[in-house]
Amino acid sequence: FVDNPFATADELAKGYDRLYKTGDLVRWLEDGNLDYIGRNDFQIKLHGLRIELKEIESQLMELPEVKQAVVIDRKRDEQTYLAAYFVATNSGVDTELMAASLAEKLPDYMVPESFTELNEIPLTINGKLDRRALPEPAPVINDNYEAPRNELEAALCKIWEQLLSV
Repeated sequence: FVDNPFATADELAKGYDRLYKTGDLVRWLEDGNLDYIGRNDFQIKLHGLRIELKEIESQLMELPEVKQAVVIDRKRDEQTYLAAYFVATNSGVDTELMAASLAEKLPDYMVPESFTELNEIPLTINGKLDRRALPEPAPVINDNYEAPRNELEAALCKIWEQLLSV
């Protein structure tokens, strides 16, 4: 919440002295409508849940093996997922342990799917993060597949495959 610089004395008397800062970036159009441009922060919506990427980054930075960290949202096969990039304090970081450490502090939906170690975080000429220069993460191989045990589970798997197009 921020002070309302637009409030009249009458509105201030009614208690309309604060505004909610949404993080949405808009501009006024000549006809009085607002044109939505995008977000002014790094909050994303993933699977219907709002996620502040800086919150994940700060949890990564608390790990002793991480010197720098960046988390972004990526798309693969029309599915959005979280990808973490980090510069390690020492080489040979166990990313599975890193994910487990984050899972103790963050909800499951905020734990990145992939962790990519970099020598340095790519920056633009202005010194800001160059998101386009971040490499595509290696596909995560999830080897905990358990095959259907009976006809009912096989039928359910077929239904989910069709619904999810996988």
